[in-house]
Amino acid sequence: MVVIAEHLARHRSTLYREVKRNRSAHDGNYRATHSVWKSSGRKKRSRRNLRYGRAAFAPIEVMIRGQLSPEQIVGRRRREGLRVMSHETIYRWIWSDKLQGGTLWMHLRGARKIKRKRYGRYDSRGRLAGKKMIGQRPAVVESRQRIGDWEIDTVHGRGKACLVTVVERKTGVVRIGPIRRATKELTLERTVDLLWKERRRVKTITADNGCEFHNYKELEGILGTRVYFATPHHAWERGTNENTNGLIRQYLPKGTDLSRLTQEQCNNIAEILNNRPRLRLDFKTPNELYY
Repeated sequence: MVVIAEHLARHRSTLYREVKRNRSAHDGNYRATHSVWKSSGRKKRSRRNLRYGRAAFAPIEVMIRGQLSPEQIVGRRRREGLRVMSHETIYRWIWSDKLQGGTLWMHLRGARKIKRKRYGRYDSRGRLAGKKMIGQRPAVVESRQRIGDWEIDTVHGRGKACLVTVVERKTGVVRIGPIRRATKELTLERTVDLLWKERRRVKTITADNGCEFHNYKELEGILGTRVYFATPHHAWERGTNENTNGLIRQYLPKGTDLSRLTQEQCNNIAEILNNRPRLRLDFKTPNELYY
């Protein structure tokens, strides 16, 4: 065996494994033809060579067109006890579909635009005395142990019209509403409209430092809540809201004219997101946890 290994420029252990794996079970001898037959059989049975047909992808296609990501599809189907291929396989199928002129890839969320860091920059936006900073916020808010702690922000498009987005930290439930411009009066009015029916479940609200939130004392009085402000330019302190705004951009990309957007359209987008399974929720939906 050593001589053969030297002649083939292979390690002797390679030959020993080959003989052990492919020798005949009847007489223990190694035959080349028998070895090829056994090797071919292993390749056919290998999961690596498993091929999924069009029928297997049919329910996956419906979910992709429903704006679910491959990771969300796999996680949700496994949670429901259904068989499913890996998310990598779904991605390969989507790109193959694109090469053939398909449109499935258009339902994937695009990469988010990289934003310039602004550490150490002076907060040039409107300043407000007496506001409660995030360091004063109860520790239970950070732990996400209860429902009722919200984050608020505005999402801008082309022109002055924008959206108010309010997201519950534990469940990820989002409420969205349009305003003609980001004034403190219009922001207050729309926020109250979005949260009034569930005001008993609004324990705290965390905002950024934009001037549109300067009517926070009125908001506290109307909803019976407490409003806290994140550190300037520390977007990660409102990570739930920032991530949700990125999801909203799938439906309302940057540069979109929001002036004609109705509350009904905003509610439809919110309902799609609230019924989308989330990785951090163990692939449950925000609505399933909130209600």
